[in-house]
Amino acid sequence: MKIGKNAITVLEKRYLKKDENGKNIETVEQMFRRVADAIAAADAAYDDKADVKKLSDRFYELMTNLEFLPNSPTLMNAGKELGQLSACFVLPVGDSMEEIFEAIKQAALIHKSGGGTGFSFSRLRASGATVRSTGGVASGPVSFMRVFNMATEAVKQGGTRRGANMGILRVDHPDILDFIDCKKNNADITNFNISVGITEAFMQAVQNGDTYELVDPKSKQAAGELEAREVFHKIVESAWRNGEPGIIFLDRLNRDNVVPSQGEIESTNPCGEQPLLPYESCNLGSINLVTMLAKDKNGWRIDYKKLERTVEDAVHFLDNVIDVNKYPLEEIDFTTKQTRKIGLGVMGWSDMLAYLGMSYNSEEAVALAGEVMKFITETGRRASARLAKVRGAFPLFGESIFAAGEPLRNATITTIAPTGTLSIIAGCSSGVEPVFAYVFIRNVMDGTEMIEVNPVLRETLEARGLYSDELMKKIAAEGTLQHIDEIPDDIKRVFVCSHDVSPLYHVKMQAAFQKHTDNAVSKTVNFAHNATMEDVEEVYMLAYELDCKGVTIYRDGSRAEQVLNIGSVKKEGETEAPPAMRTDIRPRPRPEVTCGLTERMKIGCGNLYVTVNYDEHGICEVFTSTGKAGGCPSQSEATARLVSIALRSGVSIDEILDQLRGIRCPSTIRHAGMKCTSCPDAIARVIKKTADMIENQKLGLPAAEPARPEAPASGAAALNAKFCPECGSALEHEGGCVSCRSCGYSKCN
Repeated sequence: MKIGKNAITVLEKRYLKKDENGKNIETVEQMFRRVADAIAAADAAYDDKADVKKLSDRFYELMTNLEFLPNSPTLMNAGKELGQLSACFVLPVGDSMEEIFEAIKQAALIHKSGGGTGFSFSRLRASGATVRSTGGVASGPVSFMRVFNMATEAVKQGGTRRGANMGILRVDHPDILDFIDCKKNNADITNFNISVGITEAFMQAVQNGDTYELVDPKSKQAAGELEAREVFHKIVESAWRNGEPGIIFLDRLNRDNVVPSQGEIESTNPCGEQPLLPYESCNLGSINLVTMLAKDKNGWRIDYKKLERTVEDAVHFLDNVIDVNKYPLEEIDFTTKQTRKIGLGVMGWSDMLAYLGMSYNSEEAVALAGEVMKFITETGRRASARLAKVRGAFPLFGESIFAAGEPLRNATITTIAPTGTLSIIAGCSSGVEPVFAYVFIRNVMDGTEMIEVNPVLRETLEARGLYSDELMKKIAAEGTLQHIDEIPDDIKRVFVCSHDVSPLYHVKMQAAFQKHTDNAVSKTVNFAHNATMEDVEEVYMLAYELDCKGVTIYRDGSRAEQVLNIGSVKKEGETEAPPAMRTDIRPRPRPEVTCGLTERMKIGCGNLYVTVNYDEHGICEVFTSTGKAGGCPSQSEATARLVSIALRSGVSIDEILDQLRGIRCPSTIRHAGMKCTSCPDAIARVIKKTADMIENQKLGLPAAEPARPEAPASGAAALNAKFCPECGSALEHEGGCVSCRSCGYSKCN
């Protein structure tokens, strides 16, 4: 196998089968064989003479050669009792208390099985609208989103990751302004990505400087009007501030709705790339484009024959996944099999360009993107048509937009999804994103440093006799090759990282792939920290003009900032010191009277008693004490004291939790059944529990015991962090998701 050392570490930590004590009980080879056998077995249902062993060998070869990998749930769960192989689902949210809480229950079951969920809240009546059955007034979509968010917090997902959600609201909903601002505070609605559902009529009003009508979701009548440009600017300003909301062009999703008789597409999965009807699921996989290259006397070229064979095998594989999958709800099982949608995508695009000597930000690369994706989609459709001859077309084919043509097994073929962890396993660049960083330094526990270098760059520099550890450290420190004098210009031209690529080419590349992709393209337009709101607006307008289905942006560092104005105000003409230089921040005095709770947490060396106190301003202090069995009293006390000072100095709870959650202590993690991973992690859990209790009181909700968060951090806690909550390495933002190239942590892959 061609699996690298870093990939093996990620597989051992996150993917291999484990016993009740968390010990791996299968090898990497056995994992791939488990998956291959489980997926190939579906052939027997269509042909009792099928050579399942031969097909399993082909699937095994496909994966171990890193030519194609299915999404993470398939690698984790195929051939196991859970058997839930889909990444994400879309659930409907109707405008009644019964329908709302049915959706919450269904989402909890999905999160328990390891999936994420997408919702449109556009059917819910506006805040303040009359509820005839009770004589009261409706609380509105944003209020119910908070209830969904709390339910998500209460469910630990499949033992591997916490649930991710997508929340969408139409731009013509009366509560749209509240929705745009609902994540203004990074600590609010932490388990959701949010996007505004944009209509063509709204965008035309923006371009013309007109007003547009708001529509009451219950009566479908006009419910007021807003200035389109003002709303658009509000979306832009919020996205510039912290990356949310994204935008999704709803009319374009429904223009490509394969079975319009089944209703409108209202939502997508949590990363924005898979538009789905209610109760449909994502069945995704990605081809590693680097393995589709061949070298001859003229250099590297794309081996289209090999790509064709790989696409055919991948379509067969993903169609089998639909049959093998153990869906969390009967409605999902039925609906998914009515359309049999699959989402075949790619990864390694940037690495392929580097081998071919093309710069990501070039017209040549944009043209090649269209060529490659068109080939994959057309080849995939032919493969689906061949499967239909043996297995039959998807059941709703007669009602589909394809009804007059050749029968197809799958309603959709291609999707480009985030591949954060998968690309680590494959040893290639992620999805269709530019490389985030070509060199980074990984700190090892014994204090040594490991230099991680993009394999294509390493190969290029070694071939030119330019490689050295000193040069790599210099590149890592700069974050780019563009200002390194020792690097020749022809290498700089090719090896451009994410922040070297102009927003224009980020969008152009997304549009080139979107033109030949059935579903949508998950991609993040990364901005430098000093980007302006006008820059963001330009990207949003360009995405509209180039026929993208949506767009997500992230301005470097925008979610890690906190405005502090404690102790002094900058005078006219003075330059404010950067946060690291501030010397005037002082914690507010400890109040005379506090309320709080104490909880006993089991740790590896006994019990830790954690007390968290609060006053009218919020949590203000933390105390710890250890049981008779001992522990680390001095370290725990130091942690509690520093946390107390930070809390009273205005540091957000979310930032503190990011630092404490997931810290691992060998004496704790080697014990089965522990609810924490260390003393700091235990402290974080009690702080979060207290914060949730306070929030419940503010919302007037029952003071039921909130769920205890499990590592890794999720939602905004992960999105807001610049560093991985598990290993401390820098996080990469791509496709509305975050991932760590060092340890494989990912919020939603």
